[in-house]
Amino acid sequence: SWRDVTPWAVERQIKRPEDYDVVKFMVEDTVHKADHFPIEQAKGWLGEDGVVIANLPHSPMQMLMIDWVGTPTFYVHYAKYRDKVEELYRAIDEKYEEIYRIAAESPADAVIFGDNVDGVLVNPNLFQRYFMPSYEKCAQVVHEKGKLLASHFDGRLDVLKELIAKCPQDIIEAFHPPPMGDLPLREAMDLWKDKVILVGFPGSVYSLGTKAVETYLFDLLRSVVPGDRIAVAASTENLVSDEHLLALSRILEEATLPLSKERIDEIERSLE
Repeated sequence: SWRDVTPWAVERQIKRPEDYDVVKFMVEDTVHKADHFPIEQAKGWLGEDGVVIANLPHSPMQMLMIDWVGTPTFYVHYAKYRDKVEELYRAIDEKYEEIYRIAAESPADAVIFGDNVDGVLVNPNLFQRYFMPSYEKCAQVVHEKGKLLASHFDGRLDVLKELIAKCPQDIIEAFHPPPMGDLPLREAMDLWKDKVILVGFPGSVYSLGTKAVETYLFDLLRSVVPGDRIAVAASTENLVSDEHLLALSRILEEATLPLSKERIDEIERSLE
C-alpha cells in the first residue's frame, strides 16, 4: 500500500535562519535533466485507456511550508525572518523554470503542479502573493506546448474559491466536497466554469458503510447534472475496501453522459 512506500519526513532541513542560506545554495546549484523514458513507457502500457501525467514537485512556497520548514515553523519564520523566506522562495521560483520546460517538452498529456492547498493553512493573502504567480509561470510554459495543467487542491477551499477561479489551472485535482471539504461541488463548478474538477470521494463517508457510500454518490451526481467537467476518484490517499470500490464502480459505469436526474433515479432503483 501507499503507506508502506511513501517516506515520511521526521526532521526538516530548515530549522534556523542560517539554514536558509545553505538551502538557497543547494537550490541554485541543482541541475535538472530530462528523463522522458518512464513517461514513454507508461504511455505504451496505457495506450488509449488513460492519460499519463507529468508530476512536478510542490510549488515554491509550499516546498518551504510542507517539505523544508514545516507549516507551524514556517509561520514563525515568516513573521520573524521574512527576508530569508522570500529570498529562498525567489530562488526556488527561478530554478523551477527549468523543470517547467522539461515537463512541457515531455510526452505526457498533462502536467500536475504538486501542492496540497488548504484554505486554513494557506490564507488568501499568501495564496495571491506567492502561489498564483508561480502557477502563471508554469501555465504559460505548459500551455504553449498544448498540455493541460492541474493542481492538487484537496483541502478546505471556500475562502480561496474566488482566487482559484482566477488561476490558470485547467484541472483542480482531489477536490473534496463536504463533509471533509467546506465548498459544495455544485458551487465550485458554477464558479470555476473553465476548469475540470477531479473529485476525491470523501474518505469519512466510507466509515458509514456501503449504503451510505451509494447514497452519497447518487446525491453528488444529481448535484452536477449534466455531468461534464467532472471525474470521480475513489480516494486520493486512503485505502478503500473492495466492497466500496465495487459500489462506486457499479454506479459510475452506468452514469453515462449527459447525466440526467431521471437516469440517476433509474440506476438507483436498479440497485434496490
